[in-house]
Amino acid sequence: MHKFILFSFFVLLQILSACIVQAKDKRPPNVILILTDDLGIGDLGCQGNPWIKTPNIDAFYDESVRMTDFHASPLCTPTRAAIMTGRYPINNGAWATFKGRDALSESSITMANIFKQNGYKTGLFGKWHLGDNYPVRPTDKGFDVAIHHLAGGVGELSDYWGNSYFDDVYFVNNEPKQFEGYCTDVWFNETMKFIDENQDEPFFIYLPTNAPHDPLIVAEEYAAPYKHLEGEKIISANLYGMIANIDENMGRFQKYLKDKNLEENTILIFMSDNGTRYGYNYSGKLGYNKGYSGIKGSKLEGGHRVPFFMRWPQGKIEGGKDINDAVAHVDLIPTLAGLCNLSLPQNLNLDGIDFSPALSNNDYQLPERTVFVHNRQDWRPPMDENETCILKNNWRLINGSKLYDIEKDPKQKNDLANEYPEVVQDLLAQNAKFIDFTKKNPEYNELPVHVVGHKAQKEVTLTIQHAIGEDGGIWKCEQVAAGMKNTNNTHALEVDEEGIYEVACCRWPKECPGALWGVPQKNPKGLFSYESIKPNKVRISIANQILEKDIKGDEEAVVFKVELNKGKTLLVTDFIEDKNIYGVYYTYVKKLE
Repeated sequence: MHKFILFSFFVLLQILSACIVQAKDKRPPNVILILTDDLGIGDLGCQGNPWIKTPNIDAFYDESVRMTDFHASPLCTPTRAAIMTGRYPINNGAWATFKGRDALSESSITMANIFKQNGYKTGLFGKWHLGDNYPVRPTDKGFDVAIHHLAGGVGELSDYWGNSYFDDVYFVNNEPKQFEGYCTDVWFNETMKFIDENQDEPFFIYLPTNAPHDPLIVAEEYAAPYKHLEGEKIISANLYGMIANIDENMGRFQKYLKDKNLEENTILIFMSDNGTRYGYNYSGKLGYNKGYSGIKGSKLEGGHRVPFFMRWPQGKIEGGKDINDAVAHVDLIPTLAGLCNLSLPQNLNLDGIDFSPALSNNDYQLPERTVFVHNRQDWRPPMDENETCILKNNWRLINGSKLYDIEKDPKQKNDLANEYPEVVQDLLAQNAKFIDFTKKNPEYNELPVHVVGHKAQKEVTLTIQHAIGEDGGIWKCEQVAAGMKNTNNTHALEVDEEGIYEVACCRWPKECPGALWGVPQKNPKGLFSYESIKPNKVRISIANQILEKDIKGDEEAVVFKVELNKGKTLLVTDFIEDKNIYGVYYTYVKKLE
């Protein structure tokens, strides 16, 4: 009898074990998207750079499928918005990095929303740059956990004042928290903590590092090996050091996944958001750009062709294979949906294609397609073909008039527009059709809004960095500290609930307070010097109300109380200094109980 019981127990264990293995085999793959910032097509050893050492990324490259003709937008926000929504920047409304066009629309559905709706745990660690206020913070857009800095970079004026890449304050689900260590190390460390807590169910992780975006700051040990190359071969040893640190974290992270037995069933992607900023000199004398012209911000190839490597061993996506078809940032949602068998909402209106069949099937041919690269550093929409690069096969049409064969002329020196007018007309016609469709979208015509008076965010912070206006940008803390002025002064709001609102206009952010005519009492980390300004008045305009107050000088804020009805409105905030009128640096809005 005892033997029979023991035998039955043994058989039951075998059945349970087999069920567990089968369940693991059927479990959806984890997805980890690593997006570096301003790392260009030539900023890696595996891409042919003769000076930089990136052994861990190179090893990942050897094991991955590489999309060799992958295109992003030439700037941070447009690429991130396209990745998150699967829609081109002029379709999702986020085509600039400031001036009120660096945020998603309230109605946008993101990649994180989709994964979450399909049963995934979702986490973001690093740079968001798609809106700092409700309703477009990471936690508003599908992320269960978000640990990130604000605005477009660590240390920008909309970020926590005093951040400097080391021992900074980042936001954990929208609450500020002090961290220790270098920024890139923090992002990878927090990612691993998230996996430790959520590895028993499928997870989607978006790991957008802020490095190697400027300011170019890194520990000396990483930059030292490249110092001797500065000025002769490369532009910045610190840039290469920041990439070397990313590479070290990449190796550490891959070992972690292997030790956790997560490597086989994890889709791991490594890519960048746009071309290099400091890795290549237009003269071609300094740096390496894999034979292309153009850097960050350019419509030339080096501005938007980026590295893209993907590995998923269990899904047979591996083995060091190149795919040379043109693909783009807008393709990630449909492709990951195809790989992970995700259900997609019907109202997505995706611009991308699913290139997943080509990843494991060598005989699969992707359909011929045209890729559009539109962006404009302004709150107004891109100006049709004058603000674009149109890509089809080997052709590149720049700003509607210059045509290049990228295969024969990678540096884009030989304009072929006069020799192939039929190609130019075909690409212009496709772009015109695309623009006509786009102009019907509300995101193209309406500004993204900061929602005030909502319980999800009691006080909204508005900065001159995100203000709409005609001037160039103010985006650095040191520019504010020096008293730099411009006329950008307008913020698009949506009032969630009618009532009395407080609008506080400040010279300095609340985490580093100081008098309107003075300077903060302490300079965090001694980063830069401060200069005072002497505005006489503050004026605000909102919902057909124009209010003005004198400034005494010793107050930290000039506070207005206004009655607002539910709906959309514009808030204009100005400092007035004699005849000089310029935008308020920091404005805080909250509903009074």
